[in-house]
Amino acid sequence: MNMEAFLKIGLEYIIKLDKENKLPTVWSMILANETFGTIVTQNLGGFTWHKNSRLNRLSAWNNNPLMDLPSEIIYLKDYKTGKKWSLSDNINSASNESYITYGLGFVKFKSSQNNISQELDIFVPRKDNVKINILKLKNLEPNKRQLKLVYYIKPVLGEDEIKTNGFIETIKDNNLIIARNLYKDNFKEVIAFISSSENIKSYTGSKNFFIGKGNLSNPDALDKVELDNSSGLGENSCIAIEIEIELESFEEKEIVLQFGEEDSLLAAKDLSYKYSKVSNCMKELNDVKTFWYELLNRVEVNTPLESLNIMINSFAKYQTIVSRLWARSGYYQSGGAIGFRDQLQDCIGLKYIDIEFMKKQILIACKHQFIEGDVEHWWHEDTNRGIRTRFSDDLLWLCYVVFEYINYTNDYSILDIEESYVIGEELPDGIDERYDEYLESQTKENVYNHCVRAIDRSLKFGANGLPKIGSGDWNDGLNRVGNKKKGESVWLGFFIYDILEKFIPICEKRNDIKRANIYKERKEALKKALNTAGWDGRWFRRAYMDDRRATSEVLKTKNVE
Repeated sequence: MNMEAFLKIGLEYIIKLDKENKLPTVWSMILANETFGTIVTQNLGGFTWHKNSRLNRLSAWNNNPLMDLPSEIIYLKDYKTGKKWSLSDNINSASNESYITYGLGFVKFKSSQNNISQELDIFVPRKDNVKINILKLKNLEPNKRQLKLVYYIKPVLGEDEIKTNGFIETIKDNNLIIARNLYKDNFKEVIAFISSSENIKSYTGSKNFFIGKGNLSNPDALDKVELDNSSGLGENSCIAIEIEIELESFEEKEIVLQFGEEDSLLAAKDLSYKYSKVSNCMKELNDVKTFWYELLNRVEVNTPLESLNIMINSFAKYQTIVSRLWARSGYYQSGGAIGFRDQLQDCIGLKYIDIEFMKKQILIACKHQFIEGDVEHWWHEDTNRGIRTRFSDDLLWLCYVVFEYINYTNDYSILDIEESYVIGEELPDGIDERYDEYLESQTKENVYNHCVRAIDRSLKFGANGLPKIGSGDWNDGLNRVGNKKKGESVWLGFFIYDILEKFIPICEKRNDIKRANIYKERKEALKKALNTAGWDGRWFRRAYMDDRRATSEVLKTKNVE
């Protein structure tokens, strides 16, 4: 870790780039709120989404750590000299020295090209579904400059840009460019939009027109008098707007570029109007910075290792919330789904800064449990589609996190909150998983009953007295251990033992004595099995196969089949 790159007690990380100083791979930053977000790389690459980072990508996701082709590009051209360039480093062959700052809730880019100083602040407001770019341009010459600015986006407006390409229609409404995907099944009513604090001179929805005989580094559109104002429907899709900018000698000017999506045209217009003023954008940026500073500084960790302090006190907490809970995305993986075990685990450490993260995730998890006690391994909230599996540990993480919540807050009232279950056909023999639409049932029970249903479902033991592994425990790679329903997990045995130990007092407190006594018996039996069948005389085993051989014995024979 480059400690000198951190500023302001670890709240910002600064990267210097030039022709001789390139990063070996993509470094990215996630900016998001609960419903909207964007990923920004050091090359100003990445992508933007609304509601779901996989199913409703607004711009194209390029998972290429070598090329890092951006799907949102800001081009500039000097009318007098004819010089053209882009703020994206690998789109611009004549790159100069630049700096990119990754801060909590924002990204700042600085460079100077063709005697124009460029500063770009990128952020996502706390509650609004829009990405804000505040571009500050300063003329470094003693004479007047006339510039063309083109803001280009490779749109998706859905899950797959190949499927949506040619089905995206763009329309100009005053100073708002509206884009609709006429193909998509999900998110049908949403309206994507691009706007600016400056007057939009022209626009295009046609990538064929925009690129012409050129390429992404030097598109023909930069040499046109104006864009063709076409909808782009039926052609290769893009969204691009053109703005003219005049800068007097040494003048500085700030321009806002917006890219967002709303559930109606009226909402899109209202949001665009709100951020059409630079002052409103700057205020919101300051509010975002203040939000993160106040939230993350509620608890401060101090260890002898400064780099560890910086990561724990700022970026680790930030990334857990933004990447894991809100975006559910990264540069290299963009799933968009909520994992039952994953997000429950993510929220455990956040209890120290805001217990509501944990409480909210507990209630979300309850809503994705089947009445039989098992749960969806992962799901998309926006489509009610998820995957039902035989993983044996997922459901128990609900119990683990509920105990963590009670132990930290001493608030037992969470056990009385009622949540519904999802309904779906149980997996037939020979089927380990099924991706399907699982809808909310009419049956509601309190969190306590959700937990004991999960525990009771897990108390299925094999020939060695150890819990059955199903299609895997916490180690997803052990999916072949119990494919005949006889495999057993030593790890899961320890986990269930811990869960039982935690929940027996809770059962007793609720006067559920019969269940508490059953759990005590199971706990003692499990303890014996773990210390006999689970122990090989020197080490604890990992699991048992269907034929009752320990996995360690199978590996010795190199015959995992």
